Amino acid sequence: MAEVKPEEITHPPMDQLHGLEYCIDSNPSWGEAIALGFQHYILALGTAVMIPTLLVHLMGGTDDDKVKVVQTLLFVSGINTLLQTLFGTRLPIVIGGSYAFVVPIISIIHDSSLAQITDDHERFLQTMRAIQGALIVSSSIQIVLGYSQLWGICSRFFSPLGMVPVVSLVGFGLFDRGFPVVGRCVEIGIPMLILFIASSQYLKHLHVRRWPILERFSLLITIVIIWIYAYLLTVGGAYKHRPERTQVNCRTDRANLISSAPWIKIPYPLQWGAPTFDAGHSFGMMAAVLVSLIESTGAFKAAARLASATPPPAHVLSRGIGWQGIGILLDGLFGTASGSTVSVENVGLLGSTRVGSRRGNLELYLPPFHSPSLLLFTVFCSGLWVRMSSLRCHTELVFMITDATLKSFLSSALSVQAAVGLSLLQFTNMNSMRNLFIIGVSIFLGLSVPQYFFRYTLSAQHGPAHTNAGWFNDYINTIFSSPPAVALIVAVFLDNTLDVKDAAADRGMPWWTRFRTFKGDSRNEEFYTLPFNLNRFFAPS
Repeated sequence: MAEVKPEEITHPPMDQLHGLEYCIDSNPSWGEAIALGFQHYILALGTAVMIPTLLVHLMGGTDDDKVKVVQTLLFVSGINTLLQTLFGTRLPIVIGGSYAFVVPIISIIHDSSLAQITDDHERFLQTMRAIQGALIVSSSIQIVLGYSQLWGICSRFFSPLGMVPVVSLVGFGLFDRGFPVVGRCVEIGIPMLILFIASSQYLKHLHVRRWPILERFSLLITIVIIWIYAYLLTVGGAYKHRPERTQVNCRTDRANLISSAPWIKIPYPLQWGAPTFDAGHSFGMMAAVLVSLIESTGAFKAAARLASATPPPAHVLSRGIGWQGIGILLDGLFGTASGSTVSVENVGLLGSTRVGSRRGNLELYLPPFHSPSLLLFTVFCSGLWVRMSSLRCHTELVFMITDATLKSFLSSALSVQAAVGLSLLQFTNMNSMRNLFIIGVSIFLGLSVPQYFFRYTLSAQHGPAHTNAGWFNDYINTIFSSPPAVALIVAVFLDNTLDVKDAAADRGMPWWTRFRTFKGDSRNEEFYTLPFNLNRFFAPS
C-alpha cells in the first residue's frame, strides 16, 4: 500500500453536504416519492404511539381513548408538517409529538383538583381540557419569538462551535430511547438493527433495474421481514409462558384495542370539550415550549445539511419557529396530549436514504409549483397522512408493530443526527484549547445534568426542583432534563464570554456570517423562497 503524504490529506470544509442522490429541490419520480413518504410516515408512528401510551392511562383514559388520541396526534402532525414545509423553513422535515412536554403534562395530571375526580372518564376529559388550555396559552411563546424575529436576533450569538453540542445532543440526548428499548425484546430488536445496517449500508450498491432499492427502502423492507418473524414467534407460542413485560414488548397481538372504537374517526377542534385555563399549568408548559424551540433549532440545522441546503438564515429560522408555534396551538385546539417538535428520527432517515428532497416524503411532497395539477397532488399526498390517521383499521396496524422494531432503527437515525452536529467542527479550529474546553464541557454537562435529573426523579418520584410553586418546578425540571437545552445554555454562554475578542475565526463565524441574511448567499433564495410568490408579501427581513 502506497504511503500517503500529509500534504495529500485534504478534506476542505463544505457548505453543502455532498453524496446525496436528491437534494432539497430535486424531484424523484412519482412512485419513488410516494414510497419514500410512506417510509417517513411509518417511522413517525413511534412517537405518535409512545406518548399517548405513556400518558392516557395516567389521565384515567381507556384503550379506546388511547386510540383516539393517537389518531388525533397523527392527524394534527400531518397538518403541522404540511404548514411547516409549505410556509415555514421549507425543509424536508416531519413535525410530531415531543417528549419535552411529558414533565409539565404529568404535573397537570397530578394536580390535586384533577386527581380527586373519582370517575376515570370524567378525570380523563378534565385533564385533557387542562392540557389543551396550557398548550394554547404557551404556544404564544414560539409564535411571538418566531414572527417578531426575536429568535432570529438571538441566533446572532450562535456560532458553528456553539451549535455543535446542540445539534449533536438532539440525537445523543435520546440514547435512552434507543438500545435500552431494543433490549426489552432482543430477539426482535437486534435482528432488526443488524438487518437494517446490512441492507442500507453493506448492500446499498445492489440495484434492481438500476434502482437502489435497498438503500432507499431498507427501513420498509426490514420492518416487513421482522414483523413477519415476530408474528411467527407470536402465533407459534414462543411467548406463551414468558413474563408479562416480555409479552407486551414482543408480541404483535398486544395492542389492547377496544373493538367498539369507531372505524372512521375524524378529529376536530375542541372534540374533548372546551379547554380550561390555569396560570400555573400554562407557565409550566412554557418551559416545554422553550425546550421544543431549542430542539427544533438543532433539528432544522441538521435537516438543512442532510438535504444539501445552506444553513437556514435567521429570517427562515424564525419563520419556522413561528409556524411551529401555530402547530402547538393546533395541538391544544384538537387535544393531542402533547406539543409539537421536529421529528429527529425522520431527520436521520434523510441521511440513511440519501434523499433530502421535499418530494422525497409523502407527507412533505412539495413539487415545483408550476401547475394547478401539481398543487392538487401536493394537497392529496399531504392529506393522505391525515386521512389514514382517521381509520381504526390503520391504527390497529400501527399498534401491531412492536416498539423494539422501530427503536432499532432509531438507534441508527439518532446517530446520524448526532454525527451531523459533529460535522460542524470542520468550520472551527479544533487546535484551540478554548474550543476544546467549550465543546468538552457543553457536551459532558449536556448529557450529565439531564441524567442527574432523570435518576433523581426515578428515586424520589419528583424532580430536584420541588417547591410549593408548581410552575417553577416544571420550569427547572423540564429545561434541565433536556440535553440540547443544557448544551445550548452552556455552549452559547461560554462561546460568547470566553476569550471572544480574537476568536471569531476559531469559532467559525466568518463561514457562518454570510448565511445569516436571506440575500447573503445566492443559494438561499433557491432553497427557502416561499411558494406561490408569497415572498412579495412576506419579504425576508
